[in-house]
Amino acid sequence: MTESPSTKTRPHGKLRRRMAGILALGVALLAVGGAYAAFAPEPQTANAQPDAALIAKGQELYNNTCITCHGSNLQGVTNRGPSLIGVGDAAVYFQVSSGRMPMARQEAQAERKNPLPEFDPAKPEGQANLEALGAYIQANGGGPQTPAVTGAALRGDDPGRGGQLFRLNCASCHNFTGVGGALSSGKYAPALAPASEEQIYTAMLSGPQNMPRFSDQQLTPQEKQDIIAYVKSVSDGGNNVGGYAAGGIGPTSEGILVFIVGMAGLIGFAMWLGAKS
Repeated sequence: MTESPSTKTRPHGKLRRRMAGILALGVALLAVGGAYAAFAPEPQTANAQPDAALIAKGQELYNNTCITCHGSNLQGVTNRGPSLIGVGDAAVYFQVSSGRMPMARQEAQAERKNPLPEFDPAKPEGQANLEALGAYIQANGGGPQTPAVTGAALRGDDPGRGGQLFRLNCASCHNFTGVGGALSSGKYAPALAPASEEQIYTAMLSGPQNMPRFSDQQLTPQEKQDIIAYVKSVSDGGNNVGGYAAGGIGPTSEGILVFIVGMAGLIGFAMWLGAKS
């Protein structure tokens, strides 16, 4: 018994109808998406525009104090100063407010000194000039920005956790209590006691010299603030749990002193016995 021609073509007809339906659905979805993209209102976004007057003032300050070493376009000058592209106003605040910049001469370590009077953060005018210079560098080079809060507001609520984070990330260079230490090639990790909360925070963001940068993915803002709380608790002298602090050289300071004095006494006694013999 043979099949009729209509019976043979029926499966192919069903397949065609299914494919046509899928194609029509796809065209309809594309049309709806295109119409939405064309006619939907754009979301309202608040984009903070840089202050043109502040940037202009920053450019004037830059041309007066920085352009010789860092170039007219922040590109840096060979054997004078590095590029400032990407350092952000965080690096500007740390380096200039701590007097490390401008440097008197090229050397292994930029030493902390009194800042230029026009950039002294203790004075309102100096703080305003720091903000202007940082705004100019930020607008033209980008990079990490200074925190929104200042002073004691940058101290976290958990100095205990800050101590743990400090020992994991900072103590290998700055010592357990932030008194600093020697590094290679004439460099050193400076003592943290003279640094303000803003300087410690911006140093973690910008990574000056041998110091690594700690982004907000590596150390969250709250963790940075807890570290600051710990550093200030030990540098202010309020975190000695008992005994002789020995200048804050670390948690085993008394043991080290006893060992040194004891060994010196034993050696002296042995030499005295030898002399008597």
